[in-house]
Amino acid sequence: MRIGVSLTAIRGENNVEDAITAAREAADAGLGDVWFGQRFDTDAIGLAGIVGHEIPGLRVGVAAVPIFARHPILVSSQAQTSQAATGGRFRLGLALGAPALVESTFGVPYQRPVARLREFLTALDPLLRTGTVDFHGELITATTPMSAAVAGAMPPVPVLVAAMGPQALRVTGELATGVLPRLAGPGVLARRIVPTVTAAAERVGRPAPAIVAIVPVAVSSDLDHARRAARERLAFYETIPSYRRVLDEEGVERAGDLAVIGDEDTVGASLRRYLDAGATEIIATETDLGGPAGRLRTWQALGQLMS
Repeated sequence: MRIGVSLTAIRGENNVEDAITAAREAADAGLGDVWFGQRFDTDAIGLAGIVGHEIPGLRVGVAAVPIFARHPILVSSQAQTSQAATGGRFRLGLALGAPALVESTFGVPYQRPVARLREFLTALDPLLRTGTVDFHGELITATTPMSAAVAGAMPPVPVLVAAMGPQALRVTGELATGVLPRLAGPGVLARRIVPTVTAAAERVGRPAPAIVAIVPVAVSSDLDHARRAARERLAFYETIPSYRRVLDEEGVERAGDLAVIGDEDTVGASLRRYLDAGATEIIATETDLGGPAGRLRTWQALGQLMS
């Protein structure tokens, strides 16, 4: 069982130093992967590269950077830099983002998202492999007047996509390394997400995609408190249509109801349901629902599952 933890919520006096400290704690707990989400403060790709450089052997990734208002050449440069900094231990996660946030924040229309995803991935692939591109699409133009390769950025950066809709899953299967479904329960994974993205990869002769399930996890003795905290913290996702659809498909009303909460044995058994549904690995989020002590207990429990 390959399990990583999200460090997105780690914030203190210095975001970079705090992330490095937290990543060391995760590694000491037996975890081999840490992930960073993209917010409006720290650059997730750069932070992952710094953390991976500081902690040899630790795999790092971002889950995930929205592609609207970003260009493949710039994202490639960032990703290759972090790949070189980590000696090949970096993974890039991309997302379409929520329409309301994209339009209100960046002032760009959220139009033809699946077509944009296809063009973005098509342009990004040769950049990560060769450092060159000459792509002229309907929505994106990307040409390199000089090499955009970063020395030391090998092997090519794996690219995963936070896709859950049928069309986005098909594009992901055809053009990316894997998928990053968030708040998609075992039922949705097994019935739709895994078969759809896997079939798309098979049609174009690509290897079976990585299925990296993003799951809220907390090892806790105070179950009522942890469940209440999960419902409060994750309520935001219930207002976003893409998440609302997968919650309804799984048959749950509240996003917090998908949180894996319990003692060490209960959490281990629940996470195995995701693996049985087709997940190849798991990113545990919201591990601090029980506070700093609860987070450490959760990380240690997840580290034990890795051993």
